[in-house]
Amino acid sequence: MTIGWFSTGRDEAARQLLQVVHQKIQTGEIEGTIAFVFSNREPGEAKQSDLFFDLVRSYHIPLICFSSKKFEALQHATDKADGEALPKWRLEYDRAVMERLQGFKQDLCVLAGYMLIVGKDMCQRYDMINLHPASPGGPKGSWQEVIWTLMEEKAVESGVMMHLVTPELDRGPVITYCTYPIRGEAFDRYWQEIDNSSIAELKKEQGENNALFKLIRQYGLVREFPLIVSTLSAFSRGEVKIEAGKVFDRSGKPMSGYDLTDEVDRAVESK
Repeated sequence: MTIGWFSTGRDEAARQLLQVVHQKIQTGEIEGTIAFVFSNREPGEAKQSDLFFDLVRSYHIPLICFSSKKFEALQHATDKADGEALPKWRLEYDRAVMERLQGFKQDLCVLAGYMLIVGKDMCQRYDMINLHPASPGGPKGSWQEVIWTLMEEKAVESGVMMHLVTPELDRGPVITYCTYPIRGEAFDRYWQEIDNSSIAELKKEQGENNALFKLIRQYGLVREFPLIVSTLSAFSRGEVKIEAGKVFDRSGKPMSGYDLTDEVDRAVESK
C-alpha cells in the first residue's frame, strides 16, 4: 500500500504521528510506504512546520510544500463559488495542489493534522481518510464541541473513528472505529460534581479545565494514534477497502465500520 500524507505540520503531535507510522512501516506492522508528504505551509512560515519538514527529509520521503497562506494573499476574489461551501480561492488552491501531485501514485491519502477543509474536487480525485474524535453516530464538530455535547447529553460512552473524507464535513462513511466508556470508577465522581450544573455555565466558568472534560479528552486522545495505526495496518492487509466511495471488507461485503476497539485497547494497555 502506498500512502499520501497530508499535514500542515503545525505542532509536535504532527511529528509524533509521522514518527509512529514510519516506525510501524519499518517493523512491518503496516505493510506499505509513504509515497509523499504534502504540506500547505512552506519553509520559513512557522518554526513547528520547519521541524516537521526536517523530520520528513530525515526519512527521505518526497516533500511537497505549497503555501495556502501565500496563495490566498494573491487572490482577489474571496466570494464563494455557486453551490460550493468553500471560497473560490480554496477550490483553485486544491486544483493547484493536485497538479503538483500528479507524478505520485498512492492507494490512500491520510489527513494527519491537515488544517484545511478539503474541497469537492480533491475528495473525488483521491480516497482520503480523516480522524474524528467521536464514535459512529456521535457528535459532530471539533473535539471540544464533541466533549461538551457528550456532557450535555449525559452520554455513557464515546469513541474515535476514521472516516472517508467527503464534501460534507465529518459526514463521510465510517471506515474504522473504537469505543470507550465514560462512566464507571474513573468517571462517576466527576459526573456527580456536575449533576445539577448547566453545561453553558461550566463552559463559561471552567472551560477546558473542568475535570470531567479533561478526563474524557484524555481517554480519547490516547486512542487516536493506535486507531490510525490499526486502520492503516488493516488497509495494508486488505481487511478494509474503499471502492467508489464505499467501504468493504476483505470478501467485498459492504460494511458500516470496522470495530477495532479490542486492538486499540490492547495498544493503550501496553503503554
